[in-house]
Amino acid sequence: MVYEDADHVAFLDRWPTLPGKVLVAPKAHVEDVVSGFSEDGYLRMMQAVRRVTLAVEEVLAPERVYLLSLGSRQGNPHVHWHVAALPPGVPYEQQQFHALMAEHGTADVAPAETARIVAELRRRLA
Repeated sequence: MVYEDADHVAFLDRWPTLPGKVLVAPKAHVEDVVSGFSEDGYLRMMQAVRRVTLAVEEVLAPERVYLLSLGSRQGNPHVHWHVAALPPGVPYEQQQFHALMAEHGTADVAPAETARIVAELRRRLA
């Protein structure tokens, strides 16, 4: 867990495709990425996503941050956003969707590096 407020949580992806990939989700069960929220709830959700994304940018200094919501009613229907920091220097053909697909493997991040990322994100999000 890197962030929590009354309505949202953010935590490192268990099987990240990029180092420091964070998932941000509402605590309440929501299945529709826009219509599942009231307007105020959606804006608060996006404020949480923005806050986490800015911390990810500070900690990981990526070339680009990918921000997307994935899921399906057939599996993993709970709304969540992926905040994925693309490290500098990744060849173009390995960027974008390629970098996000688990079929291409997961990031090999040492436990000490994961702990450092978590600590830095928590510090910036406190």
